[in-house]
Amino acid sequence: MKDGGTGKTILRALAGEVLPTPPIWMMRQAGRYLPEYRATRAQAGDFLSLCYNPELAAEVTLQPIRRYGFDAAILFADILLVPQALGADLWFVTGEGPRLSTITDQAGVDALKPMDDIHETLNPIYETVRILRQELPEETTLIGFAGAPWTVATYMIAGRGTPDQGPAHALMQGDVVAFEALLARITAATIEYLAAQIEAGAEVVKIFDSWAGSLKGEAFQKYAVAPCAEITAALKARYPHIPVIGFPREAGDGYIGFHKATGVDCVALDNSVSPDWAAANVQTSGCVQGNLASSHMVTGGQALIDETRAIVQAFSKGPHIFNLGHGITPDADPDNVALMIETVRSTKS
Repeated sequence: MKDGGTGKTILRALAGEVLPTPPIWMMRQAGRYLPEYRATRAQAGDFLSLCYNPELAAEVTLQPIRRYGFDAAILFADILLVPQALGADLWFVTGEGPRLSTITDQAGVDALKPMDDIHETLNPIYETVRILRQELPEETTLIGFAGAPWTVATYMIAGRGTPDQGPAHALMQGDVVAFEALLARITAATIEYLAAQIEAGAEVVKIFDSWAGSLKGEAFQKYAVAPCAEITAALKARYPHIPVIGFPREAGDGYIGFHKATGVDCVALDNSVSPDWAAANVQTSGCVQGNLASSHMVTGGQALIDETRAIVQAFSKGPHIFNLGHGITPDADPDNVALMIETVRSTKS
């Protein structure tokens, strides 16, 4: 068993074990749908202050574990802390999301901070990990994470989230040297950031490529697959026992072969692919994670129960971690989360 004999269910699934009941956690499980999160965030003052306050960041990470008994906790942080550590200006606009200073040419890439300097900014995140390793229940796995280089680059180039990642595609086509230099800097920083999380106590790391779906054909291979493979190989060389989860969201057919092409131990699936398709085409290569539509956390009812059971049954013949296909939304009902967990744990495969 690759989980050091602890018997933690997430680590067993990641090691390829087929379990009678899939372990479960939820993307953005520490979030605005929980009243206790909203209270702690108000105490912190703003989102970034919460990310950089180890005691409060650990507290919001622990809240859904206390409430629901998830099998894993995911570090509370944000994918845009890496650009900030590299020297980008970062702020959040209430109701609109993140804003960054933009990088649109080689001079902007050259002005980024040296790799060794990122930890000065990110040290509070590592302290949050250390607190969590002390505070989490013994059976709960601690997941660290980072944004994938392509997704992080889309924000650094546009200065904000965009519906089609158009500014990043434009730089890729207009100045591929600068674009690839930026991707290389993000990749190198991400390796060091995740390595430091592991050193602090993360037992699994996840690479979130939220905008992978806008890369097609060769661009998907070069800018989604290759950086994920580079990060995974570097981490595996240092920490062979630490599993890696890859999430190339909305990759479609790009999910096929993603395990082998990148070396990840598990492929997380969004809800644009059906569980039956993913079981036949992706789970055959290893553990999968997913993939209930997060809208069910808002609407609840029998549809939530039926879809949850269908996912558990579709993936029951291989290693599977139950999760949403996207992060839970602020308008979700906490009672629906409890219903989902109860359904997963009572469904017979």
